[in-house]
Amino acid sequence: MPFRLNRLAAEVSAALSGEYQARYGLDIPEWRVLATLGFRNEACSAQYIAHCTRTHKSTISRAVTSLMARQLVERVENKDDRREFALRMTRKGRALYAKLIPRLLRKEGEIMSCLTASERNGFARMLGKIESSLDLVQTSEEAGKTGAY
Repeated sequence: MPFRLNRLAAEVSAALSGEYQARYGLDIPEWRVLATLGFRNEACSAQYIAHCTRTHKSTISRAVTSLMARQLVERVENKDDRREFALRMTRKGRALYAKLIPRLLRKEGEIMSCLTASERNGFARMLGKIESSLDLVQTSEEAGKTGAY
């Protein structure tokens, strides 16, 4: 199962990356940063993004640097500890995210079109059960309750 899930995840990620790479010049780690920030709807640490996406912290750091240079992401100072920073999308980043989501959902629909509606619902339920058994955040509400690492 792990081999099959990994292979499937890699293929789906590659298929979706075509939607944001060619048109918007984003690579997979940059998209993961934007997706995590958009999913949470609030600022979070780079460590949280690395943990949430299971991506090495140096890869996330490079992605954040690139996104900041493009003014898609900004740092927010922690009021309680001025040494710490959280990340959030800028207005420009949120606008890009809003453009991308419908495109990615369409592409996801194409990928999932080999399944019936009932199979898609069952697949989503099964993924949710596995995520839950591994204590993975599944909703933006859960993500908002999860503190930065």
